[in-house]
Amino acid sequence: MIPLSWYLTLSAGLFSIGLFGVLARKNAVAILLGIELMLNAVNINLVAFWRYGDPAMIVGQVFAIIVFATAAAEVAVGLALIISIYRRRKTVVADEIDMMKW
Repeated sequence: MIPLSWYLTLSAGLFSIGLFGVLARKNAVAILLGIELMLNAVNINLVAFWRYGDPAMIVGQVFAIIVFATAAAEVAVGLALIISIYRRRKTVVADEIDMMKW
């Protein structure tokens, strides 16, 4: 059986890569990909703690499904916004998207 610490280490690494992708990238699509990596790291944590806790209770799996649904909605809305901004501004660089400014 794989120890819990390995899952937590994998999750921390994946979350760190996602956080770096969000903070270092200027492309809006790459920022969304970083957010998805962070959400997948959360899912790994939820399922790992469920597995090493009480497997009879499916709380970890239920929360993971909720995170999957939230991630799918985030991607749908985020990509729709990015496509709309691209059609208007012809760019997806996050620094140049200032449509809310006067």
